[in-house]
Amino acid sequence: MTRGRTATSTGGEPAHSGVVILRRVPDSFHMTPDEFRRHGHAVVDWVADYMERVGELPVLAQVEPGEIRARMPDAAPEEPEPFEALIDDLDEVVLPGITHWQSPGWFAYFPANASGPSILGELVAAGLGAQGMLWATSPALTEIENQVLDWLVDLLGLPQAWKTAVGPGGGVIQMSASDSTHVVHVVARENAVARGASTDDLVAYGSSQAHSSVERGARIAGFRHVRLLEVDAAHALRPDSLQVAVTDDLAGGRVPTIVTSAIGTTATGAVDPVAQISAISREHGLWHHVDAAWAGAAMCCAEHRRHQAGTEHADSYTFNPHKWLFTNFDCNVLWVADRAPLITTLSTQPPYLRNAASESGAVIDYRDWHVPLGRRFRALKLWWVLRSYGARGLRHHIREHIALAQEIGRRVDEHPALERIAPVSFALVCFRHVAGDAETDALAAAINATATVYVTASAIEDVRFIRVSVGQTHTTRADVERLWSAIADGVGSAG
Repeated sequence: MTRGRTATSTGGEPAHSGVVILRRVPDSFHMTPDEFRRHGHAVVDWVADYMERVGELPVLAQVEPGEIRARMPDAAPEEPEPFEALIDDLDEVVLPGITHWQSPGWFAYFPANASGPSILGELVAAGLGAQGMLWATSPALTEIENQVLDWLVDLLGLPQAWKTAVGPGGGVIQMSASDSTHVVHVVARENAVARGASTDDLVAYGSSQAHSSVERGARIAGFRHVRLLEVDAAHALRPDSLQVAVTDDLAGGRVPTIVTSAIGTTATGAVDPVAQISAISREHGLWHHVDAAWAGAAMCCAEHRRHQAGTEHADSYTFNPHKWLFTNFDCNVLWVADRAPLITTLSTQPPYLRNAASESGAVIDYRDWHVPLGRRFRALKLWWVLRSYGARGLRHHIREHIALAQEIGRRVDEHPALERIAPVSFALVCFRHVAGDAETDALAAAINATATVYVTASAIEDVRFIRVSVGQTHTTRADVERLWSAIADGVGSAG
């Protein structure tokens, strides 16, 4: 590429002739700001168009294994391609292999929501490209996160001592609830070892319905003993089972170390008795972690906070804005009642990370709050979501989703061929075909075969059932009616 410039000699002095000539400079393969502006508009238009039409697309990806890869060349291109070709391949290569989590017909798993403010916040964070491992490496990343997570303490009705501005606790954004669960198991392990326990003797507890990340996090943290305890008829952890297990482990010379209680299990949305578990934890010196990954968002609504009674005595608490709070993945929040054990466990002080601000003790360095050193500006999109929706907007949508789930539950109860296997929990409905497991699986397959809605089939103790999770950002009553039509039609074909 040639650019017009005043001629200079190779030594950098003006050319003696005084003639203006063109000097060739090395080609640049970088996108210029003007090109970025033009292509950026095209990308935003594509995303906006996708948001408008996603409800018309088959929810589940309609490809066979290897089909997407076969649409791509065997080697990276030698020469630059026009950006228009990249956008074209969103339709030709990417979309055919996307299961549309952003479809209003998404009723599977739990939601993994995005929203306009969150997407734009993610764009700005990517453009800034800042690294927030230390306060000093970009103070805005840290202080906005401090403040936004303190806002959430109030929004969810959590203990004031969990605010970084008040202390001694505080919040941090992690990648996922699995990361938070792993981290707190590591902290609990180090606390026990500091008191003289052997790592071989440590015991972690959770319910048999706890998310798999509880057992996985404990195993990765080095716990040899993991107890998955009995649940009651509502699939919630039984405190008497915990008490017996702790007593037995103490008698066997082991060291009860940490217990995780759930507010909204993955299978059925069961809520463990947090207050009773907290009492047992305090009696025996266990770290108590509360996993509210999905249902924590419902605590925006005061009428649901009874489910988290007892959290004021918990040591840590996690929930995912990237599930039900319209903030795209990844954005998990972990709060600790006392940040000192967390920082003591994870902090290292290599010379290249030392700086005056950190040494002053007046700032938070989030690299001491999780496993990775590096961290991106996740707080920006969460900040924009909270400001764009406001607390009133968030409560409105969460209440609407819960009301829609209650309506589905009522219809299930009234249908002679269907039965619930658990109470409707927040916005989750779990039911089965009364004729048995084969018919239940056939019903799930018939619902999903419509391609306009998508549900998840699951099982507890070999009893098959269907999960309907209401909560996708744009799901409305019309989408629920479409789902119910698929259920009603499918009952006949399954039975």
